[in-house]
Amino acid sequence: MTATAHRAMLGFGSVRHVRLRPVRNAFDYGTYFLMLPMRTLQRNGNGTLARNRLAALSFFDKDHGDGRGPEQGGALAWLEALLHREGIDGADGEIWLHCYPRVLGFTFKPVSFWYCHATDGSLRAIVVEVNNTFGERHCYLLDRPRYGTELQAAKVFHVSPFCPVEGGYRFRFMVTPDLTRTVARIDYDDAAGPLIQTSVSGTLEPLNAASVRRALWRYPAMTLGVVARIHWQALKLLVKKTPFFGKPTPPTTFTTR
Repeated sequence: MTATAHRAMLGFGSVRHVRLRPVRNAFDYGTYFLMLPMRTLQRNGNGTLARNRLAALSFFDKDHGDGRGPEQGGALAWLEALLHREGIDGADGEIWLHCYPRVLGFTFKPVSFWYCHATDGSLRAIVVEVNNTFGERHCYLLDRPRYGTELQAAKVFHVSPFCPVEGGYRFRFMVTPDLTRTVARIDYDDAAGPLIQTSVSGTLEPLNAASVRRALWRYPAMTLGVVARIHWQALKLLVKKTPFFGKPTPPTTFTTR
């Protein structure tokens, strides 16, 4: 990611999901998301981003990490503490956060991505922050990743009652050098092999009054729609008699490497 692009962005694109077995289920929804240079915002202010205040489209620090607010350093302070605790050094450059905003005061963030860079612009770590519909949160820390290269992590956190907590994830992240397009892929393999293929992708543009208006016009209740679609897809899987797995005890540690 180039130094000239350190400004808050909106991404317009799609979320794709394919379940391969025992019954096939697929969807492709239009969406938008934030891409925020957290350290630049800390130094230079939030610009047109409505941060920690009510607005039609906003970002609240407490929606991430351990829920700390701006008076405690916010989400960036939590992320920096996590990197320090996990022994990740050298992530002294920009930290980009790819996440959903709040829309009309509501949000649900199934997954957010923290791209942590060194001062030379190289990628030092990625933190994949996952939320489930039970109000639980877990992070997968990917050490020394590279854009475009497959990364792996063992699955330890319950997300869907239609997937067991076993097997692992395969990640692949791609961002154009000029920060105009991004793709994040997460594929899940259970003990029998590939089961789920997902991606979120989009074209990035500066976050300003015009792009915010366009986002709200296209998707006026986007984050509510995220939750509604999760339950709609769950109903479809139930109708198709997809095997159901009970919720296990959450992992004892907040971060998995």
